[in-house]
Amino acid sequence: MSHGKVVAAGSLAVLIALYVVGAVSVPPGSLRHEVQTLPLWFPIVTGFQRKEVAKWAALPCLLFWLAIMVFIWLFLLGWARIVTGHFTPAEIAMTLIAGVGSLLGLVASARWRTATRPITAAAVVVAFAALQLLAFRLSLIPYVAGR
Repeated sequence: MSHGKVVAAGSLAVLIALYVVGAVSVPPGSLRHEVQTLPLWFPIVTGFQRKEVAKWAALPCLLFWLAIMVFIWLFLLGWARIVTGHFTPAEIAMTLIAGVGSLLGLVASARWRTATRPITAAAVVVAFAALQLLAFRLSLIPYVAGR
């Protein structure tokens, strides 16, 4: 499988895991998770098309979600309270899927050699880091978070 497809599949695994979390949460928070994952659609689509920009768009998104999953695991293990809350067995399983998807996508990204100019790559990374942070912040607005 090409690196682009692995990046896309890893991003898709994160997206699906978060959609499942939204569906099983109490109260259901589907809209919140849909908003949070909007930036992932670009590397999913472009990755399956094997476009090099997918690598650079996926990097900040996958790093963000891997960090969130690690913070959840640290909380569940009682080692840190960066992220807190109550997590159902289904939500815990989805953190594992999202974490593995993130790791696979990041490893594929690291191995994928592209001809993208450094300035272009940096601009895409910064733009998608900003988009991921913005999407997460928007998902915390009470109207979005409660739907």
